Amino acid sequence: MKKNYLLIIFFFISGCLGYMNNTPPVEDFQLEKYLGKWYEIARLDNSFEKGLEQVSAEYSLRADGGVKVLNKGYNPEKKIWKEAIGKAFFVEEKEKGYLKVSFFGPFYGSYVVFEIDEGYNYAFVISSKKSYLWFLSRTPKVDDEMIEHFKLRAESFGFNLDKLVIVNQDRNDKR
Repeated sequence: MKKNYLLIIFFFISGCLGYMNNTPPVEDFQLEKYLGKWYEIARLDNSFEKGLEQVSAEYSLRADGGVKVLNKGYNPEKKIWKEAIGKAFFVEEKEKGYLKVSFFGPFYGSYVVFEIDEGYNYAFVISSKKSYLWFLSRTPKVDDEMIEHFKLRAESFGFNLDKLVIVNQDRNDKR
């Protein structure tokens, strides 16, 4: 039952698909480079991740051509790990960083990669609403300059960063 709280972590956003016109998905997206483990560096605070630290997402190929999504986060107050397993599929062509993701049933939410570096070391992700925003990195820590770049990009697209959470990635409970 406790795992259900994290079922919608990161990506299930009310079942809406689409993306904001001013934050289009990256072109020339390469799924093979995107697969693997990512650490959540920052996010807009939301109810399904409230209080979680050491948050990560791991992406792998599914037999049906989709992407398996494994999200994990640690709740230091309850001293428990939460995880959710979902699936994602491209909405349009595979060269566009625009996917739909589901953690239960037929309900999907948008997953839009709107910035990624050439080496696939960091990614900025949104849903179809301005209340969902994530900064993902291949490493659990990044320099302050990268966080400032993320903030400037998000603000340039009209995101309100009053509820921005810089995720604690210090290993209090290893898993």
